[in-house]
Amino acid sequence: MKELTGRKIFKGKAQGETITTTEDISFYGGCDPETGEIVEKGHQLEGQSVAGKILVFPTGKGSTVGSYVLYALSKAGKAPLAIINKSTDPVVAVGCIISEIPAIDQIDIEKIEDGQKVEVDADKGVIHIIED
Repeated sequence: MKELTGRKIFKGKAQGETITTTEDISFYGGCDPETGEIVEKGHQLEGQSVAGKILVFPTGKGSTVGSYVLYALSKAGKAPLAIINKSTDPVVAVGCIISEIPAIDQIDIEKIEDGQKVEVDADKGVIHIIED
């Protein structure tokens, strides 16, 4: 089992399937807060839902309202199980904290493939890749 170590952004543990992108995500305007679907035109994940997945992406972009969109996703039961970033920006960090979504950054996200099963232990800043 491969292990990646990073920095804890918000505590917690989650296990699930990854949904990955090499593109930054804007939650405000780029993600439907009621469904979890990425709606940004031309985005690598356009039409896919982040709900119930381990969301892997480089960093956030866009408006500070993105923090609230993560919170709205959480309240609607459509939030990612955890977030893994190369570098977590303040908007995503605040969103994870207020929504209690486990989050880790300083991860070489190229080592995580789409659809892999992973275990996130944000308390320790560790990700275990269960399936290669």
